[in-house]
Amino acid sequence: MKKIIITLITTAALSGCANSASTSAAASAAVIPQQSQQLVVVVADDWQAIAAQLYRFERVAGQWQQQGQGHSVVLGRTGLAWGIGLHPAQAGEQKQEGDGKAPAGIFELGTAFGYLDSLKTSMTYQGMTADDYCVDVKGSPFYNQLVNKSVVGEAAVKDSSEWMRRDIYSQDNLYKKGLVVKHNSQNVDGAGSCIFMHLWRAENKPTAGCTAMTEQNMDTLLAWLDEQKKPLLVSLPSEQYQQKQLLWKLPAIK
Repeated sequence: MKKIIITLITTAALSGCANSASTSAAASAAVIPQQSQQLVVVVADDWQAIAAQLYRFERVAGQWQQQGQGHSVVLGRTGLAWGIGLHPAQAGEQKQEGDGKAPAGIFELGTAFGYLDSLKTSMTYQGMTADDYCVDVKGSPFYNQLVNKSVVGEAAVKDSSEWMRRDIYSQDNLYKKGLVVKHNSQNVDGAGSCIFMHLWRAENKPTAGCTAMTEQNMDTLLAWLDEQKKPLLVSLPSEQYQQKQLLWKLPAIK
């Protein structure tokens, strides 16, 4: 278990479409790097669905094997739209700030966070304080970054609604346990910010653009994840998952 004070939501984003057979093969191979040994797969019925199923896969002898049973999650209140992650840029609706959509695509998973001093997980963990925020203000130099108010100053978080201790400011436990999803790692202004996996309100209550689940399922996920295995999140509507399965070398969903 490791501790950090301030985490920037960073990862390398890949874009562009391959036009030749050789570049297509290279692009598909790069979508799921060989060093990534764990996949969290979220599949929704369609782009507008607010509910989905989550599955866990681990690479064993070069093959993806499902770990445990799938379970329900909830998505953004308006469904899904393409995010900025490890996948090549895609045609279609793109994730934007405030659109109520969870990002679709392939993303690295970052820091685990929560209200507690520690959690059972092999991911880097950050216990949140009343001074921790994720900045969702367009135009801010800290856009899409986790910051501490005592470091960046009161003015930097003034208009942000993403205080990480929601138990203090919103009187709920949604962020009691969670994970950073590394969407929009270059912090493109307005392209969507502060994307997490966190606890849900209820199975019929969608999020503002995150993926949420029961605390029991979050505990299982956190205990299984291992940052040394470079885990990724794959989140897609069912039709797109089937279309991309071979190209992106994704596991079969049974």
